[in-house]
Amino acid sequence: MYCDICHIHLCKACVGEHLSDESAEHKVLPFEQRGSTPNYPKCPKHSTKQCELHCEQCDIPICALCISGEHLGHKPVDIVLHIESKKKLLQREMQELEKSIYLKYQQIVSNIPVQKAALNKNSQKLTSAMDKHGEALHREIDTMIHKLKSDLNEMDTKHLAVLNKQEDEITRTISEITQSIDDLKKLVDSNDVSRVSAHKSRIAEFRRLPPKLTVSLPNFTPQTINKEQLYHQFGSLSASSIKTEEQVYTIDSPGAESSPPDRPLIDVPRIITEINTEHRDFNRLYSVSCLRDEELWTRGHEDNKMRLYNLQGKLVMSVQTKSGNRPSDIAVTRSGDLVYTDYNDSTVNINPYGLCVDTRDNLFVAEPRSGFNMSESERRRLSSDGQTPKPPSKMFKMADPVASNGESESLKLK
Repeated sequence: MYCDICHIHLCKACVGEHLSDESAEHKVLPFEQRGSTPNYPKCPKHSTKQCELHCEQCDIPICALCISGEHLGHKPVDIVLHIESKKKLLQREMQELEKSIYLKYQQIVSNIPVQKAALNKNSQKLTSAMDKHGEALHREIDTMIHKLKSDLNEMDTKHLAVLNKQEDEITRTISEITQSIDDLKKLVDSNDVSRVSAHKSRIAEFRRLPPKLTVSLPNFTPQTINKEQLYHQFGSLSASSIKTEEQVYTIDSPGAESSPPDRPLIDVPRIITEINTEHRDFNRLYSVSCLRDEELWTRGHEDNKMRLYNLQGKLVMSVQTKSGNRPSDIAVTRSGDLVYTDYNDSTVNINPYGLCVDTRDNLFVAEPRSGFNMSESERRRLSSDGQTPKPPSKMFKMADPVASNGESESLKLK
């Protein structure tokens, strides 16, 4: 026999005596079933109890006695379910590190040797040109050649220092990512609740990709030889510079490959989840816009607030319009910014009514000409820089709405 709580071996004769110890909980199982019980942490407030619950408000493990104490009124959930949910997040984090972030870092660092080779090739080319031009000027220009070579070597040293520094930083980060992947694999397979709960994610840090370095290589420009003006006519090196370009990390979503324009939509929508919102009675649900796969913005028919919900139906936050008027429509840009239109207080010199954002962050705004008859609407498109781009060459085929126009208080994702 085996006590899965105390982690000790027992014979059948010792089981009764072991269970009589009421100072701790016990779970005696056949030896073959050992390890099947979750490794619950002991409650720091109640030493004889194990934390079989998790307080969502405080985000800590608690025992049954804690519910009636300092966690009274909080929302407890089964800690096994909480750990399973967190393991799913860890699994997704591990997959993102393995299949996306790690590969992007490898791709970036693989380009540095190419830049080094180009730098070296250019340096050799310039050195050869300097030597050839110097031979024609003999001793008179030896000092000038030495000076220019020195300048070039100094530039190369600065360039190499920057490239080597970035290579070292990326290599170190790749090592940290590899270590994080190994740690996450252990946590995913671990039953140690304390270790899993104590894990601090570094995914946001790793999502910040290293900047892309663009090296502007110097050039050598020879001049016609004039001994009297040798130092002025010999030539000079153009100034070099390194441009640091910020790289934006994007998550590669499964199935996010670009589809042909004529690819047919599915005939029957598939319901992913159903969310109960706060939109009731006259303030019915009217618009929905997804922030990302786990969260979405909504607006009602009458109030001036826009609400952000997660897929579990929890209200994450709400935002009120600046003017106090109800928003006419809402949309979300690729960077996650919420955009809304105000029919009574337009800031684009039109009376916007309908609004959406395409994959290039262009705003599509519908302006009614008479009443709200959308068949007579003039649809206008505004790009993110405020200009009016040319209309698209093809009409976009619209999918079924994710919610009916003010007919429901709940939201079904398809």
